[in-house]
Amino acid sequence: MTYRQKFIRFMVENEVLLFGDFTLKSGRRAPYFVNTGKYRTGAQIAQLGEYYAECYLEHGVSADTLVGPAYKGIPLAVATGIALATKHGVDVGFCFDRKEVKDHGEGGLFVGQKLNAGDRVCIVEDVMTSGKALREILPKLRAEADVKVSAMLISVDRQEKGTGERSAVAEAKEEFGIDVYSIVTMEDVMQAIEDGVIAGKEYLPAMRAYRERYGA
Repeated sequence: MTYRQKFIRFMVENEVLLFGDFTLKSGRRAPYFVNTGKYRTGAQIAQLGEYYAECYLEHGVSADTLVGPAYKGIPLAVATGIALATKHGVDVGFCFDRKEVKDHGEGGLFVGQKLNAGDRVCIVEDVMTSGKALREILPKLRAEADVKVSAMLISVDRQEKGTGERSAVAEAKEEFGIDVYSIVTMEDVMQAIEDGVIAGKEYLPAMRAYRERYGA
């Protein structure tokens, strides 16, 4: 199996990728749901970091620092950094933002690797639906230093319309000039079902209908 197929199976085995009838935060009713909050053990997060590292290397991303937006992005950036260093000999820094600026001790908004002008950063997040997390972290990064965001990594691209008719990934490229790379897309998931990598063929008609309505 490819690393994408292995990742899809990994999500299903850990109940991160579920099939059924779900009402999303957006109000849309979807036949599938991605809940990254199900990653709860050291073994899970270590394996997840390896998949992110594969995605990072596959797309030729080059960064000085991995940025994990609080809160879900924090363990993802750390796990990706560990996997890059231990599995591939690529050592990059990592940092994450606080929800509030600290006014004592070392102070500041970010914890970890100090961001400097000219640094290349790669944002690491879980999924992208509307692009809200990217729009929230970018002003914080630019207020900290004149950094260049070389890429953003996510686990699943839902391939849905963002704020307009284009996908959130396409909007990120158009609005901010940032390439967003996902370990897998929903098309990959559907193909995995068709190929028998995971079960769920009974959900394919509903998934195709949902993609027809909300896909981009």
